[in-house]
Amino acid sequence: MAVDAAGMMPGPVVGDSVRSVRSLEEARSIALAVQADEPPLEPASMSDETRKRAQSVLVVICTRGGEFLLLKRTRPAGFWQSVTGSLAPGESPRHAAAREVFEETGLLVGGALIDLHHSNLFPIIQAWRKRYAPNVCFNREYWFALMLETRRLIRLNPREHTQYRWLAAQPALALATSRTNRDAIRGLAGIAW
Repeated sequence: MAVDAAGMMPGPVVGDSVRSVRSLEEARSIALAVQADEPPLEPASMSDETRKRAQSVLVVICTRGGEFLLLKRTRPAGFWQSVTGSLAPGESPRHAAAREVFEETGLLVGGALIDLHHSNLFPIIQAWRKRYAPNVCFNREYWFALMLETRRLIRLNPREHTQYRWLAAQPALALATSRTNRDAIRGLAGIAW
């Protein structure tokens, strides 16, 4: 992954255009407008709508100065991560990433979301498999980044997260629970794997 002189991956920078919005419906309509030209995926069948899709997004939020945002999940206890979430039926990875950033942080990404063109396939933790269709054992995770000019105040969703921290790359790597999350941070920070 190419990085700039500051050691950060180049791409759009979010400045004052990142703003909080007042409702989830407003965020969804704006997020959908971000890539209105992107064709939606076929919706899942009715029987599958109550199950989670075995596809998710990971959105690493960082600053030009090299700080990374990590969020502490409500459960499992002690689990720190970047923004993550499953794709809804008929939703593209880009739409899911924009939606999840808003839902988990209150930030509206507009067109500043960077598709890292990377995905991972990993086993779903046994305790969480009941959320998926029978015999689904693996999840495909798509990576995105959001680069901010400076730190932002974050509006946590209390159902999902209890606190957040802005950290330099090495402390973020030490705190991030997920291997794929650590790999994405390493790539964005230009740290060898």
